[in-house]
Amino acid sequence: MKTDILPALRQDPEVQVSEQVLRTCVHCGFCNATCPTYLLTGNELEGPRGRIYLIKNILEGSITPSQKTLDHLDHCLGCLACETTCPSGVVYSRLLEEARPRLEQRVERPLTSRLLRGLLLRLLPYPERFRLSLRLAGLGRLARPLMPASWRHLLQMAPAHLPAPAQLATPGVHPTRGERRARVLLLTGCAQQVLGPQINDATVRLLTRLGAEVVIPADSGCCGALTFHMGERERSLGMMRRTVEAWYRELSRGPLDAIVLSTSGCATVVKEYDHLFRHDPELGPKAAAVVPLVKDISEVVLQLGLGATVAVPRLRVAYHDACSLQHGQKLKNPPRQLLQQAGFEVVEVPEAHLCCGSAGTYNLLEPEFAQPLLERKAGHLARLQPQAVAAGNIGCIEQLARGVQMPVLHTVELLDWATGGPRPAALAKINP
Repeated sequence: MKTDILPALRQDPEVQVSEQVLRTCVHCGFCNATCPTYLLTGNELEGPRGRIYLIKNILEGSITPSQKTLDHLDHCLGCLACETTCPSGVVYSRLLEEARPRLEQRVERPLTSRLLRGLLLRLLPYPERFRLSLRLAGLGRLARPLMPASWRHLLQMAPAHLPAPAQLATPGVHPTRGERRARVLLLTGCAQQVLGPQINDATVRLLTRLGAEVVIPADSGCCGALTFHMGERERSLGMMRRTVEAWYRELSRGPLDAIVLSTSGCATVVKEYDHLFRHDPELGPKAAAVVPLVKDISEVVLQLGLGATVAVPRLRVAYHDACSLQHGQKLKNPPRQLLQQAGFEVVEVPEAHLCCGSAGTYNLLEPEFAQPLLERKAGHLARLQPQAVAAGNIGCIEQLARGVQMPVLHTVELLDWATGGPRPAALAKINP
């Protein structure tokens, strides 16, 4: 694609990356065929090709960004199905992540939108604040008629009961149960600490059972992924810096075989740390040292080997591909392979390439698109009639659980159970 970027922008290193991406695009439109929002609307500007043209026109100065322009980019899930489909290798994610903060600076959102986004930025990355806000949701329901209409769905999404904090996955060093075969660092996630602490506990049990010493740093904090995807940069980059520094300090204490994420939604950003800090002479080399170590839990378990399993029911499990795994990290087979090794019957979900509508904060900010995507996915799952649904991302798990009747849980919970861990609480109502 030919470009004519405004002279005032040509020296901006981020714009230079965007221009490289734009020139890769041959505007064939294959991306639209797998784009969830294009599928829902049939609107060219709600598909990757249309959004690429919008960004191109902004950088060339041929259009002035407006609220409509911002809406079209906001409606993008960032699921990256377009990258998987693209025959030209367009790295759409980098184009999108450069454009979002640029538009934030040039277009003022409505007051209710600014307030909601500001609230999420100040709650979600901080587990204690987030936990408290969910506990206060009951009081919020009493004030529902007084809330802006665009906020009311948040109360419906708040869980009625919160699980107890993690019992095992606490900061410190968790030794192996036998001979040490690996030393890994674990990212426990922000929302996952509150909504799915049992996932982190299962991860620690499984890894230590398989011979991995697990290190959970006390000073890493939020990885910055959620806020970064919202187009916020100052706060996000600060979180990323702290994370890189904490991981690098741990790496300096001794070799690490992997930095493990069971929060796949974080990984697409974490694996970009080296790119984001490439111009930082101090942090860049540190980011470049830690990023190659970042792996999904399924990759690490497959490398260690699942080992001996115990007798568990051969459940019929529908495996849901999180976009951050299948499109962001290009991981499809490892989770399926491990579930089969553990003794479960894995069934495939139709339209597996389509997002469930979670997409980080997307279902909180864009419910009019997120809900029909959830209903579409839930319909496929209902027709499959599985006994359980497994996924590799807490956002997908929470989203799907609102739309289906069967239990939804993390893949690692099933693997932990099959190798000697406790029966997952989500399966309590399933007969042995």
